[in-house]
Amino acid sequence: MFWTALVLGFLGSFHCVGMCGPIALAVGGRSNQKFIWNKILYNFGRSMTYGLLGLAVGTLGFSLSLAGIQQGISVGMGLLVVVLSLSYKKADQFLAVPALSGAVHWIKSKLNQYLKSGSKTAFFSTGLINGLLPCGMVYMALVVAIGMQSPWMGAAYMFFFGLGTIPLLMGLMVSGSILSPFRRQQFQKAIPYVGIVIGVLMVVRGLGLGIPGFSPELAVFDYGTQQVEITLCH
Repeated sequence: MFWTALVLGFLGSFHCVGMCGPIALAVGGRSNQKFIWNKILYNFGRSMTYGLLGLAVGTLGFSLSLAGIQQGISVGMGLLVVVLSLSYKKADQFLAVPALSGAVHWIKSKLNQYLKSGSKTAFFSTGLINGLLPCGMVYMALVVAIGMQSPWMGAAYMFFFGLGTIPLLMGLMVSGSILSPFRRQQFQKAIPYVGIVIGVLMVVRGLGLGIPGFSPELAVFDYGTQQVEITLCH
C-alpha cells in the first residue's frame, strides 16, 4: 500500500501548492551552497511531521484492532477514504471552524517567525510546522494510515506521503514559479479516482477474501469467552 502514499502525495501536491506554494517560495538561502540544502531541510521537516501524525493515528488504529474490530476498521476507513476523495477540497475548511481558529493562528504565526529567522534550524522548523496546516489530502492519507492498524506502518505511510509531495514543491522552489491554475486542475482531476481505488482496496482487504497479499483471510481464535480476529498473511 505504500505506493498509494507516493501517488496521493504527488497528486496532492498539485492541490496544496496553492496554500504551501508561497511558503515554499519563501524558503531560500543567501548563498548558492545553502540554496538547495535549505529546501531539502524544509521538505524533510514536512515529511517528519506527517510521519509523526501517522504514528499517532496508526496507534489509534492498532488500539481499535485490539478491540476485535480489525475487519470493520479496514472496511470503514476504506469507505471514508472514498467519501473524502470526492470532497477533499471542502475538507481543507475543517480547521477553519471558530473552535480551532486559535490553533491555526498559532501555526501561521510560527511559520512567519521561522521564515524571518536566519538560524540554521529555521528551514527544518518551518517544514515541521507547515506539516500541521489543514489539508484535505493529508486528512485522506491519515485515514488510510489508521487503516494500517500499526503505529510504525502508519508512520511509514505518512512519511512516504510526504516524500510524494517533494518533487513538485522542489521544482517550484528551484524554478521560482507556480504552475498555472489550469495545469493544477488537470492533475487534480485524477485525485478522486485514485482515492476511490485506494478506498476500494482497503474495503476488499478488510473483507478477508483469502487472496494472499491482497485480501488475507481472517481467522477467529477463541480465548475463553473472547474472540479475536487475526489477519493471516501468507
